[in-house]
Amino acid sequence: MLALGVVFAFGLGLIARFLRLPPLIGYLLAGVAIGPNTPGFIGDVGLAGQISELGVILLMFGVGLHFSLNDLLVVRRIAVPGAIIQIASATAMGTVLTKAWGWDPSAGLVFGLALSVASTVVLLRALDEMNLLDSANGRIAVGWVVVEDIAMVLALVVLPAFAVPAGTNDPGAVGQAGATNLGFAIGLTLAKVGAFTALVLVVGRRVVPWLLKQAARAGSRELFTLAVLAIALGIAYGSAELFGVSFALGAFFAGVVLSESELSHRAATESLPLQDAFAVLFFVSVGMLFDPSVLIRDPLAVVAVVLVIVVGKALAALAIVLVLGYPLSTAVIVSAALAQIGEFSFILAEFGVSLGLMPTEGRDLILAGALLSITLNPFAFAVATLAEPRLAKLRAGPGGDAQAGRLSGLGSEEHQRKWADHVIVVGAGRVGRTVAAALRQAGVPHVVIERDRRRAEVLRDEGTPVTRGDAAARGVLEGARADHSRLIAIAVPDGYEARRVLERAREVNAGVEILVRAHNDADRMYLLSHGATRAISGEQNAGLAMAEATLSGLGLSRTTATSTVDALQHKQAKTADASGSSEEMHGAPELRPHQE
Repeated sequence: MLALGVVFAFGLGLIARFLRLPPLIGYLLAGVAIGPNTPGFIGDVGLAGQISELGVILLMFGVGLHFSLNDLLVVRRIAVPGAIIQIASATAMGTVLTKAWGWDPSAGLVFGLALSVASTVVLLRALDEMNLLDSANGRIAVGWVVVEDIAMVLALVVLPAFAVPAGTNDPGAVGQAGATNLGFAIGLTLAKVGAFTALVLVVGRRVVPWLLKQAARAGSRELFTLAVLAIALGIAYGSAELFGVSFALGAFFAGVVLSESELSHRAATESLPLQDAFAVLFFVSVGMLFDPSVLIRDPLAVVAVVLVIVVGKALAALAIVLVLGYPLSTAVIVSAALAQIGEFSFILAEFGVSLGLMPTEGRDLILAGALLSITLNPFAFAVATLAEPRLAKLRAGPGGDAQAGRLSGLGSEEHQRKWADHVIVVGAGRVGRTVAAALRQAGVPHVVIERDRRRAEVLRDEGTPVTRGDAAARGVLEGARADHSRLIAIAVPDGYEARRVLERAREVNAGVEILVRAHNDADRMYLLSHGATRAISGEQNAGLAMAEATLSGLGLSRTTATSTVDALQHKQAKTADASGSSEEMHGAPELRPHQE
């Protein structure tokens, strides 16, 4: 099942990309193709669900690595009231819809709750692809969804109180047994969530980074990767079993705790491939649950559900953000981010059906709404991101200063400047920081592009302009005004990543001078052949420096040693250029990540 699911996902994802559609549409269709509701091969739905849970855990862990506790505390003034009000409004819309269908109020409650909570996985994928994850608007959206997840944990505790006791047909008996202990159950759940949060944030902030440091000291890359996975999965499992907190929420807090460690950047790098792979399998598993026949059996109901999710929720979020005093640009991004449902909706639907609170038709409609809203969400996001720069200009109008003040401290990206004739430094490791320090000392206008939050904050404290994000992603180099830059210095240690950034830089500015850090001569020649103006090999520079130190140590004058090394460097450059067509020098760059 796993092998065929991956093959189908790759094939249909490639076709979707070829048709200029989001790849996740292909992943969803792959799940539909191997699901039990379509002819042909039928995959194991149970196994797919377990694998998708791993994807959710790893993805939430990765998001937590890019967050700090301060980030969550800063957005609480909009995330907490916004999420609560939106849950209430979406639940009300769902209840009204089910009343028109003649369902019981308890069924309407479950159905409405399922429509109210957005998919964390879909949200994060969309924010990451649009390079908005580290923006002010992205942080608000993520904080909003975290509050929704906590609310759904409470909802799962409360819902059994509305169930009809076994063997009872009297509607008046609904929830009598459960309602007696409802207050106690809610209090116990809140206490468990509080205890879990305190344990993770107080004890975990010391224990988790210490464990990761011990794994790093062992010197084994495999052991370090295993340590990252063990921390993410262990805390997620422990949170679910001991405290009743969701797997996703537990993994998120594990990432937040680990973000305080100096090894957070390496942990994010090691877990990223697994996050991507399992996130794909999550979308495949969603597609497997979908029954296409519901589109024929009850098309009007499906349309109504999709309208509530895509239009109703979006308008509600838009109104809430504006009422709270935030800019229209923020409202548009947040509303687009929340106009979909996903994993928690499936849990609520299954829970409601098992308790007898909702008919099976409700589950089918929720799955249909999830699939269609997930499919439509990238298009909504694309429209929102295109409109956001224009809407941001409205801050200059009446009340613009107050709105901008509400966003202050939320975003971590450098505010766009009218850069011109400046230098862009990609990467803030030891090499990138050295280049930035030299530029700062020389008084040369420059901006640094860095993905890691801790490194970006250190540079900002030093007075260096920083843009957070992946330089190879669309919009990042454009935000740093690469089209008007004088020079781009790519200082990332990984050869494959350097090549991606190089290709993207050439797309943005074909004539700019580009310097690239290379790991060895093979890297250097490969990067030169792909558009780099100059590629600097660390091995070569270290060898020349040691050669000069050796000659000086033997008693030669500094002038003689320097001139000898300069002549050797010139000779090596000529030799490399002459053999540039050789098979050895044109080998592909090393793809494994190198230490800073």
